[in-house]
Amino acid sequence: MKRIIIFILPIVLMTACVESLDNWNVDQKKATVVPPRTLFTNALKGIIDVVTTPNVNTNNFRMFVQYWATTTYLDEPRYNMTQRLYSQNQWYAAYRDALVDLKEAKRLINNDETLAPDLKANQLALVEIAEVYCWNFLVTTFGDVPYSEALDPNNVLPAYDDAATIYSDLLTRLDGAIASIKTTAGTFTNSNDVIYNGSAAKWIKFGNSLKLRMGMLLADVDAGKAKTLVEQAVAGGVITDNADRARFPYISAPPNNNPVSANLNPLFSSREDFVMASTIIDAMNDREDPRRQFYFTQVDGEYVGGNYGFSNAYADFSHVSAKIIEPTFEGLFMDASEVNFFLAEAAERGFIGGGAAAAAGYYNEAVEQSIIYWGGTQADADTYLARTDVAYATAAGDWKEKIGTQKWIALNNRGWDSWTEWRRLDFPKLSPPSGPSIPTALTIPNRMIYPVIEQTVNGAQWSTAAGRYNADSPAAKLFWDAN
Repeated sequence: MKRIIIFILPIVLMTACVESLDNWNVDQKKATVVPPRTLFTNALKGIIDVVTTPNVNTNNFRMFVQYWATTTYLDEPRYNMTQRLYSQNQWYAAYRDALVDLKEAKRLINNDETLAPDLKANQLALVEIAEVYCWNFLVTTFGDVPYSEALDPNNVLPAYDDAATIYSDLLTRLDGAIASIKTTAGTFTNSNDVIYNGSAAKWIKFGNSLKLRMGMLLADVDAGKAKTLVEQAVAGGVITDNADRARFPYISAPPNNNPVSANLNPLFSSREDFVMASTIIDAMNDREDPRRQFYFTQVDGEYVGGNYGFSNAYADFSHVSAKIIEPTFEGLFMDASEVNFFLAEAAERGFIGGGAAAAAGYYNEAVEQSIIYWGGTQADADTYLARTDVAYATAAGDWKEKIGTQKWIALNNRGWDSWTEWRRLDFPKLSPPSGPSIPTALTIPNRMIYPVIEQTVNGAQWSTAAGRYNADSPAAKLFWDAN
């Protein structure tokens, strides 16, 4: 009897210390309530990670625009979208890792009665701008996507909205967000507003620059609307100096290090899957581009590109530079070079004043900002811009070719942005790999196919949307890609 009492007594004492056994299943080290500022930061990281990473299971845009070639695997530079899950992982990153967090952040901010009205308005505006960026990524990548019925846990089979209709609504939302920002009030704390450290004025510039980008995307399908959007964006103030660039500051320690470093830096990976493609290296070698040392490594004192779309020996060709694989190298949402190229194009199209003379000025500024951002000097930029094959007045082709080629060079390491600009401007002229080992004619993708899992979990809605893109063909063009 005494032994039974000794056995039961500890159990009685343990249960007497808690009000409910339910509490035993709660992990005290994991948060059950997350503040909106944390959700906001996590969402920004979720979307910039997918835009920046070179992981072939998520992002192959650098290969679409022929910055990189491969050493072993050929599915990616030959546009096999079903061999890996990268369309699905992009989809999940935007919806699950970014938009869901932003939606919840917005709900919590709206419900917080302790926030000062101007601070609340600013926080909601920042969340809205981030949401527009995420939706813009989805629409310009896939086309029609679930939007009006998306992010609703009670509707697991959302319809796919028309991409052009979504785009129009995003522009309205962006206008509302920009207009509601009060420069006299704060945003989130400096540690959570990782892009601008609490500067509402710089968020206005980012919002207007995003509006400029989205307006220019419509230039070939609705020039009148594009002109209005561009005029409004420029009048509101855009990013024309890299001090105002929208960047995500990665840190040295995983999992918050630069995702390029996570895949290529010997500190984190021993894989040797990629070399630089001859397409980009030859173009920069021909122009003696001063950015080569910041983009690429050398082989016996030379920059040497591999054969795009075919296997290449890793030791024989240039690789990604030490600068780009540095764990703390930042991810870019938008920079001054990109914006100045947009302004050069807008001047040529007559969306803003100045014509070709103004276009040349913006073009020069775009190239200069890129060179200096990467580590070059003003003298490097001046020498480069004086070359007859670079100078706006003498470089080959019309304004689309001049701007498109230099923008492609400047957007190195930003594969998704470069792919979008290549589809829009059609320059530089890129050809898919061809040869006897390639059984069928290939086409550089104009859109990403929908995740294969959508056929299973949302089949009827997927089928309707896929039918609008030639049975979900990557060759089908999106609504803004008119040329």
